Amino acid sequence: MKRKLNDDDVPTAVSVSDTGNHASSFSTLGLDPRLLQAVAKENFSSPTLVQAKAIPLALEGKDILARSKTGSGKTAAYILPILQSILQKKAASKHNKSVSALILVPTRELAQQVSKVIATFSAFCSKDVRTINLTQKVPDAVQRTLLAESPDIVVATPARAAQNLQSSALSVNKLAHLVIDEADLVLSYGYEDDLQTIADAVPKGVQTFLMSATLTTEVNDLKGLFCRDPIILDFQESASDSGGVSQYVVHCAEDEKFLLIYVIFKLQLIKGKCIIFVGDVDRSYRLKLFFEQFGIRSCVLNSELPVNSRIHVVEEFNKNVYDIIIASDEHEVLDVREEKSDNTEQEMSNAADGTNDEANDPSIKQTDDTAQKEKELDKKAKQTDKPKQPRRRSKKSKEYGVSRGIDFQNVASVINFDLPVSSKSYTHRIGRTARAGKTGMALSFVVPAHLYKKHKPTTFPTAEHDEEVLKKISSHQQKKGKEVKPYHFDMKQVDAFRYRMNDALRAVTRIAIREARTRELRQELLKSEKLKRHFEENPEDLHHLRHDGELRAARIQPHLRHVPDYLMPSNGKQGIVGQDIGFVGLRKTTDNRIRRARMQNRMKGKGKKATVLKLDPLKTFNAKGRGRS
Repeated sequence: MKRKLNDDDVPTAVSVSDTGNHASSFSTLGLDPRLLQAVAKENFSSPTLVQAKAIPLALEGKDILARSKTGSGKTAAYILPILQSILQKKAASKHNKSVSALILVPTRELAQQVSKVIATFSAFCSKDVRTINLTQKVPDAVQRTLLAESPDIVVATPARAAQNLQSSALSVNKLAHLVIDEADLVLSYGYEDDLQTIADAVPKGVQTFLMSATLTTEVNDLKGLFCRDPIILDFQESASDSGGVSQYVVHCAEDEKFLLIYVIFKLQLIKGKCIIFVGDVDRSYRLKLFFEQFGIRSCVLNSELPVNSRIHVVEEFNKNVYDIIIASDEHEVLDVREEKSDNTEQEMSNAADGTNDEANDPSIKQTDDTAQKEKELDKKAKQTDKPKQPRRRSKKSKEYGVSRGIDFQNVASVINFDLPVSSKSYTHRIGRTARAGKTGMALSFVVPAHLYKKHKPTTFPTAEHDEEVLKKISSHQQKKGKEVKPYHFDMKQVDAFRYRMNDALRAVTRIAIREARTRELRQELLKSEKLKRHFEENPEDLHHLRHDGELRAARIQPHLRHVPDYLMPSNGKQGIVGQDIGFVGLRKTTDNRIRRARMQNRMKGKGKKATVLKLDPLKTFNAKGRGRS
């Protein structure tokens, strides 16, 4: 029986808010001293709301379904009670070896992140707690050997867990705890059959944790599949809790997205670390190659890259090695992507006509000739009554996600270069910034309906519905007490950079994107496999393994890297933005009042005001040379 949903797609019958008083210290939760020592080492002063409410209930053996926003400490809320239970069992009987906890997560990146959190909290009891991450790329024989030693905690995606259960490598006969983290994503990622396999294998009476940022019908289905009678903790997000994100939207044409983002980063209108969300993998490489024309360094994060490379990109970003990540999350626009994947090449080849800036590129003409040959082959295939072979699609990892779960640290701003297709996706994207009480900014580009497909080389299919999606986003944010404000660039000042943008876009052809995509994948595979053992033995060499290097697939134009003074507005960067939008590093429209007062005080009592000597080079020119009369 399906439950009634409210406007936020939340099952109202299971939603219970709990905002009462909670513990002010971890020491009052009854945890093992070794766990408290690890907590103190991480400088956690007091438990968050979800931790204070969930940990005591978990220690009592209750099933828990918790809804709390990203970054609220849900991971520690289930890891600490699980470690406490394992330590108590080890103290009672050290000879009892079995898998005590199975933690299921939707992505490999999140599995790696959860494994690190477990290692952090078990730092002072590591001899008593053994953890295995099944998502690591190791031979099956090695994985079977590790599981044969009966680790205490197993972290896996549902697909990996089901695979090892079916091969009898993983035994859950004595399982005590089952965790499904990011529960609302697990079903949407296509793990239905795997979860059913796990549910059939898990014994009855297992304590279950369902942790999620939202309560949807998917979570309700998992509740009925795994939980007995869970206690539901629904920590609604208040406006004061999430007011750190300043949200802005810019209405612009399709090609003006590239113009504005070039101006933003080349003139450093936004400072700090930034995540740029784009619609698909090709789009990410188009933007990276576009940035390379101007000497702007960035790295790409998408589902095609090896998992070791993806994890390393996130780790290095958190260490402040990179400032810009261009991320594509295909799961957010899955339905649109399925439709576009068969039409992308044809639509882009048609872009060579009319207003296409790539029409004069010889590589494009060569591609068109190839397309013509493909049509002739298709006709011959029809004549011989042979079915047309489907185009091979690039292999993408199902166990990948970037807008949810992954812990990006100290993100100053999020830019929705391509607007997501739903308000939920938008909320999860902007949740990458303004975490742990910090402030941040979200800037979204929206293409008006009358400007859609006006510039075919930069057209993206989901932009057709940008205005409709923006209305839903604005309505959803207003319910939370937030506002998506319009942001206006002075386009008269920005237009001075337009011809440079056009030069750069002409260089980023479809052929260049394809070559860059292949080259990046080849390089990352080499780094991921060939150098893995070397970096395990020499961790100090990791700084040489950078992911923001130039792909150089597009024609490089050195003059675009420098911005001449004549392009700058007369009153500096203020002339472009004209306002200060808070957290991002836009220069203030007024001078520092205190500094100006100090300068005035210094000039008092010194007679005439200081003047700057301006020399006319024509009047001071000496044709006879210095020192001659």
